[in-house]
Amino acid sequence: MKLILASASPRRARLLEQVGIPFEVIPSTVHETLEGIGPEEKVVRLALAKAGQVAASLPEGLVLGADTVVVDNNTVLEKPRDAAEARRMLRQLSGRQHRVLTGLALVDAAGGNYQTAIEETRVWMRALENELIDAYVATGEPMDKAGAYGIQEKAALFVEKIEGCYFNVVGLPLNQLYLLLSRMDIKPWFAWRERGDAGRAVND
Repeated sequence: MKLILASASPRRARLLEQVGIPFEVIPSTVHETLEGIGPEEKVVRLALAKAGQVAASLPEGLVLGADTVVVDNNTVLEKPRDAAEARRMLRQLSGRQHRVLTGLALVDAAGGNYQTAIEETRVWMRALENELIDAYVATGEPMDKAGAYGIQEKAALFVEKIEGCYFNVVGLPLNQLYLLLSRMDIKPWFAWRERGDAGRAVND
């Protein structure tokens, strides 16, 4: 069954490519704001809303929706609206532990069946100098990332340790995705066999 990624995130696309899952991209236009609910419920509901919106426009296919937020105590940090907010977020996270939550949803466009899951990773960030924060924000890198940092890019310098799934912090927890695909009776390794990836790996 064809997989459709309901996200314009280049990081999620790269992770799907990394594990050899063929997919197409059809970004959703769901507004990423829900008020009055906890972050765990929020990320799952938004992931399902994104996948459901794209699935409703298709005759068939399996649509993947995802939503990631950073949670510091009870404060949810999404994507910063401007450089000043990015600086505030990074100062707030500096020298502290926080959580990264990602909700996932898979929706079968033809039948309407769906599965959801949530992943949590704890991240310890070292104390950041103001000059470092200013220099990082000036790169523009924080602007499209929850919590205003990307662990897979320059902000790798900021992180002391993590507890849980690294790929979740990037934006797509691959183990949870594998479990969701399995629950929908989708086997990722079928694509490897069709393309000969498994054979090349053995012979390399």
